[in-house]
Amino acid sequence: MGANILQQSKSQKQKAEAYTLFAKAADMGNLKAMEKMADALLFGNFGMQNITAAIQLYESLAKEGSYEAQTALGFLSSYGIGMEYDQAKALIYYTFGSAGGSMMSQMILGYRYLSGINVLQNCEVALNHYKKVADYIADELEKSEGIPVEKVRLTEGPENLSSHSEILDWDLYQYYTFLAERGDVQIQVSLGQLYLNGRKGLDQDYYKALYYFLKAAKAGSANAMAFIGKMYLEGNAAVPQNNATAFKYFSMAASKGNAIGLHGLGLLYFYGKGVPVNYTEALKYFQKAAEKGWPNAQFQLGFIYYSGSGVWKDYKLAFKYFYLASQSGQPLAMYYLAEMYATGTGVLRSCRTAVERRLKSLKKRRCIQWHFSYGIELPFKDIHLARRLYDMAAQTSPDAHIPVFLALMKLETMHFLRDILFFNFTMRWKWMKLDNTLGPYWDLFVIGLIIAMLIFLLRNHHG
Repeated sequence: MGANILQQSKSQKQKAEAYTLFAKAADMGNLKAMEKMADALLFGNFGMQNITAAIQLYESLAKEGSYEAQTALGFLSSYGIGMEYDQAKALIYYTFGSAGGSMMSQMILGYRYLSGINVLQNCEVALNHYKKVADYIADELEKSEGIPVEKVRLTEGPENLSSHSEILDWDLYQYYTFLAERGDVQIQVSLGQLYLNGRKGLDQDYYKALYYFLKAAKAGSANAMAFIGKMYLEGNAAVPQNNATAFKYFSMAASKGNAIGLHGLGLLYFYGKGVPVNYTEALKYFQKAAEKGWPNAQFQLGFIYYSGSGVWKDYKLAFKYFYLASQSGQPLAMYYLAEMYATGTGVLRSCRTAVERRLKSLKKRRCIQWHFSYGIELPFKDIHLARRLYDMAAQTSPDAHIPVFLALMKLETMHFLRDILFFNFTMRWKWMKLDNTLGPYWDLFVIGLIIAMLIFLLRNHHG
């Protein structure tokens, strides 16, 4: 229950309620709740950060076989956060974590063996670790039986709606809603997609998605027809799963040459949903959609030739279509390309290329394992780790002493202010973000103020 509240929470009050439930469940011995509480203590969620307490809880969980705890202890050991810096012990923790099923540990071990970090460099061992993660993700994707699981790109609409911005400005949203109600078909389709996938800060709302798609379809939008077909093919809260209705809307879209509609008809014939299985018809529709550049159709063609579904196996054609789809970021196409390189199927076997393909696939899925193991984006801001890295920089080069000194001044100021700028919130302490309260350049201001004070004191001393 706490996990559901936390996942759906938007306010600080809801998040606090979730952690209260986690705390109660943890007191009753629930391992998952204890893992959440250990994470909260480590990251400082709704309470003052207590790394020592977090480590004690992780160690207790590790004895119970928690692979999440093993992974966390491996990370803390590898950076010397709250415990002794010990790469050998970290490797043991990661190994136990990966054996227990931790995808994060698998990724970290893969990277270590690929780069030779505290282990003998071994591409084959790295490939094996990455394969387990890739297999897990591919299995999740293939549960949809080939139905487009990627959040489909915004096919229509103005730049503000199709941009990479994570949140749609409220004023813009109101403006686009007004335009949609006035009959702007492109805006209707784009808003329908946003509600269908829950993007740009909008909650997933199948009813609103269907509302906008129906309005656009009535005006003749082929994309809207195709998305309605997709909704009926999958089924959701707004519409029941209905293959006949899906076929109807896909056919309407396909008659207008729409790639999504053509691909949808291919799926129906390929899997026999509402129609008899017909690989010839499926191949025809997939080819038409692929010619229009639709990556999911290109992947399906690759899979047909790779598996020999209704055709003779042709690994050269499979490679061609997997490669085309992978260029657009289709994750399953990347997965199968990596498989081909790993096994030497249709191509010259290359461990290194297989690893690179797997990493591209995992990066596309925005796995936290990717960011975590490559150091691109650590999952939290940690002052203790920052201190350690600054000290290492100062020891490496004498030229780094002054910039490290200034950086440490900023860090210690942050630490000091973090300890005093908090207030009681539903029986827990909530950290006030300095960037929000004092402005984005508060650190430069504080450092300048400290330097000015030092100059003033030095002058008085010499005077």
